[in-house]
Amino acid sequence: MFNSARLGSIEEILIMATLTLAEQMGINLAELATKEDLKSGLKDLEMNLATRFEKLMGEMLLLKWMLGILIAGVISLVLKTVF
Repeated sequence: MFNSARLGSIEEILIMATLTLAEQMGINLAELATKEDLKSGLKDLEMNLATRFEKLMGEMLLLKWMLGILIAGVISLVLKTVF
């Protein structure tokens, strides 16, 4: 029968099972990413995306003005030839 007093607490059993499984699979548990690692990486990514987004918005604004000036020039040339 199962003797839990000999094995220890549930936490110890789970830790030993995890370490054994990791050893069998060849995984180094110290190299696995934690939630804090992922959160800090996400913050860096968000800041990088915000910077790129601001740059793209500036370039789009410039292109809008350039297109507006081009259209105004074409309209003025068309009106000049007609009248």
